[in-house]
Amino acid sequence: MPQVDETGLEAAEVRKRVAAGAVNRVKDSTSRSVKDIVRANVFTLFNGIILAAMVLVLATGSWKDAVFGFVIIINTGIGIVTELRAKRTLDRLSILVASDYLVRRDGRDVTVPHDGIVMDDLLWVRAGEQVPADAEIVRDWGLELDESMLTGESRTVRKHEGDDVYSGSTAVSGMALARVTAVGARSYAATLTAKAKVYRKTVSDLNKGINTILKFMTFLVVPLCVLLILSQIHTVGGWSVALATGQWRQAVVSAVAGVVGMIPEGLVLLTSLNFAVAAMRLARHDTLVQELESVETLARVDCLNLDKTGTITDGGIALDRVVMLDGDGDGVDGGDGGDDVTPGEREATQALYDLANEEQPNATGRAVLDGLAKRGYTAGEVVSRVPFSSARKWSAITDADGATWYLGAPEVLLAALDGDHAALLERVGTYAKEGSRVLLVARVRAGGERDVPDEPTPDPHAEPVALVLCSERVRGDAAATLAWFREQGVRCRVISGDNPVTVGAIARKVRLAGGRAPRIMDARLLPDDPAELGRVLEDVDVVGRVLPDQKKLIVDALHARGYTVAMTGDGVNDALALKEADLGIAMGNAAPATKAVAQVVLVDSRFSHLPDVVARGRQVMANMERVAGLFLVKTVYSALISLGVVLTQIPYPYLPRHITYIGALTIGMPAFILALAPNTRRYIPGFLKRVVRFALPGGVATALSVLITAWTLPRIMGWDVAGSAADLASLRATEAIVLFVMGVFVLARVARPLNGWRGALVAVFAAAGVVGMLIPFVARFFALVVPTGRLVAPTLIALAGAAAVFAVCLAVVPWASRTALGRLLGRAAGGRADARPVGRADRRDGK
Repeated sequence: MPQVDETGLEAAEVRKRVAAGAVNRVKDSTSRSVKDIVRANVFTLFNGIILAAMVLVLATGSWKDAVFGFVIIINTGIGIVTELRAKRTLDRLSILVASDYLVRRDGRDVTVPHDGIVMDDLLWVRAGEQVPADAEIVRDWGLELDESMLTGESRTVRKHEGDDVYSGSTAVSGMALARVTAVGARSYAATLTAKAKVYRKTVSDLNKGINTILKFMTFLVVPLCVLLILSQIHTVGGWSVALATGQWRQAVVSAVAGVVGMIPEGLVLLTSLNFAVAAMRLARHDTLVQELESVETLARVDCLNLDKTGTITDGGIALDRVVMLDGDGDGVDGGDGGDDVTPGEREATQALYDLANEEQPNATGRAVLDGLAKRGYTAGEVVSRVPFSSARKWSAITDADGATWYLGAPEVLLAALDGDHAALLERVGTYAKEGSRVLLVARVRAGGERDVPDEPTPDPHAEPVALVLCSERVRGDAAATLAWFREQGVRCRVISGDNPVTVGAIARKVRLAGGRAPRIMDARLLPDDPAELGRVLEDVDVVGRVLPDQKKLIVDALHARGYTVAMTGDGVNDALALKEADLGIAMGNAAPATKAVAQVVLVDSRFSHLPDVVARGRQVMANMERVAGLFLVKTVYSALISLGVVLTQIPYPYLPRHITYIGALTIGMPAFILALAPNTRRYIPGFLKRVVRFALPGGVATALSVLITAWTLPRIMGWDVAGSAADLASLRATEAIVLFVMGVFVLARVARPLNGWRGALVAVFAAAGVVGMLIPFVARFFALVVPTGRLVAPTLIALAGAAAVFAVCLAVVPWASRTALGRLLGRAAGGRADARPVGRADRRDGK
């Protein structure tokens, strides 16, 4: 270590600061707590309604009719278990190796853990270490920092005495002694991420639609339940008879049958199951879904903001090519191409390899070594060496032939060489504007004025030989991934803290804008007004020099234009924008705070997973729209049947256990299979409106079929359903058959086209319903009866009438739904979420 005269803090001063809490310790929550996960999944409106209904049924002693309540346990369990698995995975990703740091105390250098650093400590910042706390440099030995995690700027920053360094940055080269100015929660990184730590639930269009139904049902359920109980009490002779005979229990069960049927409990359960299955499938591809609802958000994304470093590039540097300056050949690239190079090129390239082949090469040196190693170059004989220094900006070697070679920053080396190099500097500037990092190779031939560089200054007689062009290493899958998004109508932008020219050059390499050149803008020229900013962004593909607050403002501006925004990132500087976006996507090597606010984490940091992520979301959303109609049909007919029962004062035509059996075979299990079918349809706004329009014909037809049977069949058969329990049981068994057949009709309509496996699916579940009625245990448990004797003919007539009603309703109800009443229902179902503001990707692109 360098000799310094600073003594640092004394032991007593350290103890005083520890007692005052001025230590480098911060509570870093990497994901939602177990308590928050459990609370979010347990205390829902759906669970409250179903639980209340189940308690009512259990109070009557009819536990068989309360089996519908198990959906609460299953639905809640799926949500909790899936999110806990995501939490455990994320927490494992976020465990960092506890590093020790060197501080100067009492005139000696001592090693302390990360949280052992205190305020005003003298901290050694050494190459390869991450800065653990904010500090001010006291002494400097060529320190260069990578601050990309904080600023997004991928180039290293040279630091000098008096400069500030911030926690989260990494020392790339050199060394410094710095005085700690902020620790723990007061540090820059902790202050920046504190804004992003407030949990915000992902908005799910699907769950929002379901909650709209539940809220509507909540206002309807309570008065309707009371009215149903009163109507059922009336059918048995009034309160005195009901209380004396215990028939009040049957009245409550009948009322609950109507209430439970109106709640699409299977849709809530299937949504959770579908989200969970999608999350597990994505997990097999190293994609971690932290919130189940974010699976659906994937389907709605039409705008993707990409961070350059870590997303399009992998953060490393690659050798592009070596450009000879004497016109001898076209240069040597850094790939695996042929070996048709001239002797002059081979000599210069060998020298370049030896110049980079230091004991601890920096990132650029490693890129040169890797690129030339692929071309077959190995270490040559080096007589002497001046290693690279960030202060000098160059290095030198003397080879076995006595020639001295230099490698360094062109502007530094050319300033030290004789002659006019203005044209060469202009050429260097051109390459730099194209996004390249440019180095210069210069040479002094053997026998010159000074053969061995024994002084740390370049020989002014050296001649420029070649330019070395390096660039950030672009991910091999970036271009193909961006092409997929373009084909899917998703507008991609690169939002980076780097120089916009550099970012634009990389955007051109990966064909961000397809066949045209990407439009570039410096963030310092962006307006502050979100509305104006949104208009500007419509014509911009790349924004450079973006500050963390500006990334968040860009997301807000795109939201104002009607976009569903996804944002990728890996640095602390991305956390605010990821939190504000509809879908935050963090890389697996991201900062812990960044992963904590993201809904999706690409564990292996591979950008190419994103198409699969979006496709999985589209599959879930498209299939859920298909099957949601099944569940909403039940809601419609249950509400209409309940209303008919109240108005006509008849016994409720079926039991809760009937709806459990029929719903499982014609809705629940088939819907789960249909929801897992392949489907790549792009998301189209208006989910709930379309589902309501689909559900109305089937729901109205089922309700009419059941009510007409309940009004006419007792008269035909001579049943006294109000006074005879046996007659009421026969009616309800017949109604269960009618309800089952109507359920099969609706299932067949949803599963269209019925060729192949879809037709087989309908046939299998229809057969399963019939077989279940023939199994004694199942028939007893669910109160099912196979029609025999004189009941056969009326049942067949009821089924024929139900089929006729279904056909008529399919033709009439859609027409009626286009009337003023239909439009009113459509607006109530669609709500604000279905609006398509100007600026959406499909409208902008003319699609």
